[in-house]
This record gives sequence, C-alpha cells and structure tokens, in this order.
Amino acid sequence: MSTTIRTRLMKFVHVGILAALLGACQRDLADLQPVGNPTNPEVFINTFSPGLNYAAFGGSVPTAFDVDNSVTYNSISTTSMRFEVPDAGDPRGAYAGGTFFTGTGRDLSGYNALTFWMKASQAANIDVLGFGNDLGANKYQASIAGVPVTTNWQKYIIPIPDPTKLTDERGMFFYSEGPENDRGYTFWIDEVKFEKLGTLAHPQHAILNGQDQVETSFLGVTKSIGGLNSTFNLPSGINQTVNVTPAYFEYVSSNESVATVDASGLVSVIGGPGSAKITATVGGTAAKGSLTIQSVGNFQPAPVPTRDPAKVISFFSDAYTNVPVDYYNGYWAPFQTTLSADFEVNGDHVLNYTEFNFVGIQFSSPTVDATAMTHLHADIYLPNTLPANASFKIEVVDNGTGGTGAFTTSIPAAQSQQWISLDIPFSNFTGLSNRSKLWQIIFVDEGGNIPGFYADNIYLYSAGTPPTTPTTAAPSPTVPPANVISVFSNVYTNIPGTDLNPNWGQATVVTQVPIQGNNTLKYAGLNYQGIQLGSAQNVSTKNFLHLDFWSANSSSLKVYLISPGPVETPVTLTVPTSGWTSIDIPLSSFAPVALNNVIQLKFDGNGDIYLDNIYFR
Repeated sequence: MSTTIRTRLMKFVHVGILAALLGACQRDLADLQPVGNPTNPEVFINTFSPGLNYAAFGGSVPTAFDVDNSVTYNSISTTSMRFEVPDAGDPRGAYAGGTFFTGTGRDLSGYNALTFWMKASQAANIDVLGFGNDLGANKYQASIAGVPVTTNWQKYIIPIPDPTKLTDERGMFFYSEGPENDRGYTFWIDEVKFEKLGTLAHPQHAILNGQDQVETSFLGVTKSIGGLNSTFNLPSGINQTVNVTPAYFEYVSSNESVATVDASGLVSVIGGPGSAKITATVGGTAAKGSLTIQSVGNFQPAPVPTRDPAKVISFFSDAYTNVPVDYYNGYWAPFQTTLSADFEVNGDHVLNYTEFNFVGIQFSSPTVDATAMTHLHADIYLPNTLPANASFKIEVVDNGTGGTGAFTTSIPAAQSQQWISLDIPFSNFTGLSNRSKLWQIIFVDEGGNIPGFYADNIYLYSAGTPPTTPTTAAPSPTVPPANVISVFSNVYTNIPGTDLNPNWGQATVVTQVPIQGNNTLKYAGLNYQGIQLGSAQNVSTKNFLHLDFWSANSSSLKVYLISPGPVETPVTLTVPTSGWTSIDIPLSSFAPVALNNVIQLKFDGNGDIYLDNIYFR
C-alpha cells in the first residue's frame, strides 16, 4: 500500500471516528434532562439545613428566635429551635413571628406533610404554624391555627393539600404567636422536616368553607373566593384542617359569558342576566362548596343621599366628603373571618364584605364628636338568598367615657337582594352614654346566616336643629406635658404672660366660657383675632400645632403662626364643624415662619368660634 493511500485511509478513519463521536454527543445532549431542584426534606435537624435563612415578621420581636443547646426533643438531638413570646406592651415588638426560607427552591413533591416536635413552658394555643411563606407571593402557603401545645413533647403534622404543586418551594416553615393573657412564654420546636406519610387519610377540600352559596350580582362586580381549606385524618384519628392559599385549587365557571374565575379565585361578573356556578378541585378531587352567581345585569346603586351636608358626618359615601378613616376592615384576627372585596361601578364605590361574621370601621385620627348628631344611617344590600330572617347588629364605640352602644335589627328573608336603608336614632344604641369621641362602627352577623353584604352611604346626621353652642367640652389631651408647649389649655401650664386679646383693632368679641367645667375660648363675630405669646417661643423641636375648634355658623376660618418681620402663613380649617374637631397641623405647613422665634398666633374668618387646647407638640 502506498504512503499516499495509507495517509488518506488514516484520515478517513479519523474523520469517521470524529463523526461518530459527534453523533453520539448530539444524541446524548438531546437525551439530557434539566437538573431539578434539590429534594432535601430537612428544615431543622440539629441545625439549619443547607441554604436555610430566617427573617422576622414586621412588628414582631426580631430576636424571638434562637437556637437552644440545652432543650431538645431526644438524646440524639443536640439543639432545638427556641421561640420567646413577649409580654403584652413589650417595646421590642407585639408578638413573635417569622419565616424560615431558602434562596433556592426545593422539590417537595415527593412528600405529603411537614412534621415537627413541639413543647412549651406552659399550656398555650399558638396562633399560626405553617409552610409556604417565602417573603414573596406565598403562592402555596398552608397553615394550622390555634395550635394547642403543652409542656410535653408532641409530634405535629401539617398535611400538604397537593404535593405535586411544590416543585419549587422556598417557604420551609413559619410561625406567629402573641402573648397568652398578656403574658409571654417560651416554646421549642425540633426535628422539622417534610415526610412521606402513609397514614394520612380521607382528604377533603373546601371553598367557601364547604357551603353552596347563591349570590345576586351585577356587571362589573368582582369577588374573591375565600374559606379555603383542606382536611385530613391524622394517624391519631383526629381530623386536621389546614388553611390554604388559592393556588392549590383549580377553578371552573359553568358559564364564562356571565362570570369568569382566574387562578387566584377572583370571580368577575362580565355578563347578564344569567347565572354561573363556580366550583373547584384540588389534585383532581372535587372541593366541597360552590358559588352560584346570579347576574341581574347592570348594577343597582344604593339610594343617593339628599341630606344637608352641613348636618352630616360621613364615613363612606360618594355623596359627601368623608372624614379620615383608618380602615373599613381592620381584620381583627384571630376571631374575625370577614374579608373585603370592595368594588366600583360607574364611579360608585361600594364596600363588599364576604365570609361575614363581624367587621369594624375605625376612625381614630381624629375621633368624631357626634354630640350634635341624632342618627346613624347605612345602606346595606344582602346579595345572598337568606334561609331565614337575619339578625343584623350595629355597634358604635366611644373612645372616651361613652362605652359601646348596640342596636340589633331583624331583616326578613324577603328583603334580601335589595337595598335596605337603616336610619337609627342614637337613643336606640343601648349602652352608649357619650358620643363625643366615637371611633368605631362595628357590624355583626348576630344570627349567623348572613354570608356577606354590600354597604354604602355610612354617615351620621342631625335630624333637628343643631346646637349653636358646644354642649360638651373639647376632648381632653393625653400628650405628656414634657412634650408640649401650651398656649391655651386647662390640662397644661400655659406660656406665662400670654395676652389672649391684644388690641389689634379687631371687631371680634373675646370671652372665656366654661363648658362642662372646662375653660373655653370664644370668638364671637370673628373678623380677625390675635394671641400675643408671653415670650418668643422656639418650637422648632416640635412637630405639630394642635387645636380643638367648634363652630355652627362659620364659613371661613384660618389660623396663622407669626414670627418677627412680621412673617405669617395661614392654614385653612374646615368649618362649620359637626361637634368638636381636633386637628394636628404639621408645623412645616407654616413655612417660611421662623419656628425658632414664634411670637404670635392669629385667626381670621367669620361666625362664632370656640377654641380649646391650643398647643405645640
């Protein structure tokens, strides 16, 4: 064989081998599968599992969690997780709470429960324990509530509603617990891990707490499906109910031309008249409960109020200017179940309460003086068909000495699915002795048969002639004296030498009148009026000018701070008032007044004005 032929043959062989190798590599690459997430089931076994992090919840004691080297579940375990629950009023935080999470997701689809051992320094009921809180979407969160714990080690099981969902989970464990009877205590948790248990039985899933609800609705209304839970029979024979998030469920609408439902359980009414039934499954198993939407088409609004705005204090209405409200649903856990799904149709805002047992509206900054008001008004609409007459209770709460007043009304089943206007005299609120510091209105399902309701036009009003002078004293201040520079108040030591009626050529008649034994400054026929401070005041370390003011007939009122120059800046106050108005004006609103050299205050406007508790804080 010639050298040339031998060389060509060797090249051919090399090329063939290379091609075969490349072909093999191509086949191997095509057959490769993506690397999955780790399947490590351990959370805390003697120490943090790899990649585990801890974050305290907002408002909790940041140091509540620690690793304990002396208290453990058994002799094999060398450490445990220790949680210190604070006493009520602890300045470090109101409760103990946080989450253990990983930076990289884990595939937990091969397990069906989170298990752990737990004991405490005393018998208690822990508010919430669970998994799935990843400080993000918390998509697949599951938890148990009111968990009883004793001074002995016991094993706890939190079943996973649908393990196939947990292929990329980062929320390994979370907890939240407050003081028991205002006192703190300690609890320990050990051997936290995910397991595949063969002893979990009879899974049952539910939406709307397993109820079949029928609800009248309208175009444009949205509603979140609540009452989500899964129940499993544990090895002990006890049924364990787990509160879960919507992503575990697959939702279906029987008529998507009337109502659609998305993956989060949000139902949107898009058509009508007609009906649609919303159902759900978990892992292919039908969930108990359903929501039948009976759309009547266009929204039926509540009656438009016609009362004189000057005689109204409004909390929720598009017809009036509402006073500041802290919230329309504070969600007072753990006993409240009521959720909110408020909606707006054609510019009309409506409160929508679902899963109703009770709910509170709070307005604490400032409270409301309703002394001049005679009635509470509310429009309510019960969208569900009632099985029997409903017992609907309304409570009004005074933050001072007035206590709580309660009024209960019966709503016949025939009056459901229509607006009902309630006009309740304050004299009907049993137990209310004073209403000068109202701060809460609470709605209660007294009979347990009102699944939800809409609310609109919640306001107080005066049905008669309002008083022309205050009948109650201004609210008594509670700010510590050390934080106050007082101009006029019975509660504090006022700036010595202050002239409350300097001669500036004004027409205002100035007097001091006693109201319930409290000295009150009265400006009759105001055009303008000054206050000359006994000495220049440096208020630059304070934040607010506080005033309590009352007027039945003023249509214009301004307050000024004045520094040498003179440099003066007004702030407009809202008049007339409905009882005493308490206001804290940021001192920054008076710029460019020199706050380190304030020498005077001034008021201008009209009508008769009553003033009290004028101070910097």
